[in-house]
Amino acid sequence: MIFNTTHKNEDYDIESVALAGKPFSLIQRIKQGGIGSSRLMIHKISPKLNLGKLKFSEIDYANIELRPKGIIVHFTKKLERFSWIIPYYRLVIYNAQSFSIHANGNFIQFLKNKNYKQNKKFIDKMVQLKNNFLNLEYYDY
Repeated sequence: MIFNTTHKNEDYDIESVALAGKPFSLIQRIKQGGIGSSRLMIHKISPKLNLGKLKFSEIDYANIELRPKGIIVHFTKKLERFSWIIPYYRLVIYNAQSFSIHANGNFIQFLKNKNYKQNKKFIDKMVQLKNNFLNLEYYDY
């Protein structure tokens, strides 16, 4: 689900806890070495996520927040902030010529540039958390 989180949004708070779990505690964040990515440059976005207002013509960035049961992708457009909540059981990651996150027929595709290289360890951590949550031993990453 995608929410406009520019201002306090109680629906977002409820859905984010229901779908992705409560945020990690401070101690868990320190043990994991952080739960947020640095910014990733958006290359393409699914038409369903465009919401009419979002025209990705200039350079736009997103970051990813880890939660116990899923992730939240935060991206901004002009003065508005949007958050896309994705539970691990719906999360699909493609890592080919570009890096992309898919869920429910929607996607955000990121460029593989220096920002991606800075986030490589974070992406590996995200895949490992997904595998641990879904109890997948066979996933090749």
